[in-house]
Amino acid sequence: MDWETDLARWPMADVSRKVLCRPHRWHVQDAGQGDTILLLHGAGGATQSWRGVFPVLAKTHRVIAIDLPGQGFTEMGARGRCGLRHMADDIAALITQEGWEPAAIVSHSAGAAIALQLAQLGHTQHVIGINAALSNFRGVAGWLFPMMAKALAINPLSVRLFSAAATPNSVRNLIKGTGSSLDAEGESLYFRLVRDADHVDATLAMMAQWSLDGLVAQFSAIQTRTDLIVADGDKAVPPASSIDAAKALQNAQIHRVSGLGHLAHEEDPDQIAALILSCLQAA
Repeated sequence: MDWETDLARWPMADVSRKVLCRPHRWHVQDAGQGDTILLLHGAGGATQSWRGVFPVLAKTHRVIAIDLPGQGFTEMGARGRCGLRHMADDIAALITQEGWEPAAIVSHSAGAAIALQLAQLGHTQHVIGINAALSNFRGVAGWLFPMMAKALAINPLSVRLFSAAATPNSVRNLIKGTGSSLDAEGESLYFRLVRDADHVDATLAMMAQWSLDGLVAQFSAIQTRTDLIVADGDKAVPPASSIDAAKALQNAQIHRVSGLGHLAHEEDPDQIAALILSCLQAA
């Protein structure tokens, strides 16, 4: 995404800024006062996924949202650092550089794994995950999906052809495939992301380098308070991913919501924001 031409039409652009913390140049959105909440989106998303939740939380907290490396408006400086541990280390460096002290990290999908890794590095005592992706792909998908991601990621032409071929209807079908239904603005924002070849390339690099083996092996030792919000209509990440993780973690709670899919926080931001605030108050 181009900062000069695309940011003006991006949600919450008025609180956006660039932050250089090597190896990446980060897109940061920062607003509100009070205890700090850090928001981490999932693979393939960006700060726009928090457009409904962010303003609600910012009424009572300082809220900081970032784009992951290469995704959205964050400029990736090292393509080989898109795996879980490298990404967590780079975000940890950003947190330290900027002097942030997150009381909680609120995360979506794969962002929940990054949040737990950051907790292990001492950067928060509270993780809230929305439809958290806390298990590796299973069965055939366990080798097929990463292999496909690697094949596409090493061929820039394939990525650009994929982005160029995307249509509003194909993006709408992708969203529906997650069990979610978004309004026209939500669909349009994802269409803009999919049409950006650099964003798609970074998402594929993340998928190709992704492994949760090390983190999952630590679950039984993780004492961080973890609240996992699970939507019963999620077709992208099985609810069992959060439920199984909660059983393995020392201090985890499950919060179920009905009638929503993988992008629950975009479908009903008021409900999810209220649940997040309830979890923060309980902690």
